[in-house]
Amino acid sequence: MNEGAWSLPSPWREARVAVVVPTYDEAGNLGELTDRVLALDLPNLRLIIADDDSPDGTGALADDLAKRANEERPDRMVVLHRKVKEGIGRAHLAGMQEALGRGDEYVVQMDGDLSHRPEYIPHLLGTILATQAGVVIGSRYVAGGSLSTQWGRHRRLLSRFAGLYVNTILHLSVRDPTGGFKIWHRDVLEAIDLNAIRSDGYSFQVEMNYRCKRLGRAIVEMPIHFEERNAGSSKISFAVQLESMLTPFALRFGRQRPQDARTGQDRRAASAGRRGGGRAARP
Repeated sequence: MNEGAWSLPSPWREARVAVVVPTYDEAGNLGELTDRVLALDLPNLRLIIADDDSPDGTGALADDLAKRANEERPDRMVVLHRKVKEGIGRAHLAGMQEALGRGDEYVVQMDGDLSHRPEYIPHLLGTILATQAGVVIGSRYVAGGSLSTQWGRHRRLLSRFAGLYVNTILHLSVRDPTGGFKIWHRDVLEAIDLNAIRSDGYSFQVEMNYRCKRLGRAIVEMPIHFEERNAGSSKISFAVQLESMLTPFALRFGRQRPQDARTGQDRRAASAGRRGGGRAARP
């Protein structure tokens, strides 16, 4: 299954990487996804599943998979059981905060439906290490990127329009601002202040990009092929779509919160202070 995955040189391959995967009714995909992520040649990788109380038993399956994975290395796989379905953005935030609390240096976010190939993770890690970017996006729309042939014309146009809409309002200059396959440097996540994120649904991706740019950190895009989901169905509701339409306006024209007004330099200094005097990372 790992055909096409890079094998990074030392010390890059030893970086502490957490892969955060929100799940809701992904029992049909989780076993394969777990196998492929944990088979990567990254010895310090940790898989974090944030399950929103899936009625199909995804949470229980995740526990079983974690029990087996952790026999090889403790805490290699962590499962967060969230009792309320608050949206994919909130699930990502919970997983990111767990990764930061455990001392992981880089945090990957990806979907649980196998539309994002796990084999791209070493590519993402290598790119962020080589460029020192704040975030690297696995992009469908840069040169070399592509979409599943199962995507129809209407879906392709809608996705392109969403990117144009976001960039027109927020001036991100990102080809795929709604993409959800990314790797973050921990100091950027700390400086963003995850507790200040407003978005619940897929607009979370846009808000995180916007806040990264406001910090003055680079956003780099790397080409990927985006697959159709392997099993199950999409969870995008009308409420999620409405939030996605309103969020760019709220970010651009809404009233800033106090932490938003700090400069990137101020935030990085605050982040360094927290790392120097904060609580010890968990193993």
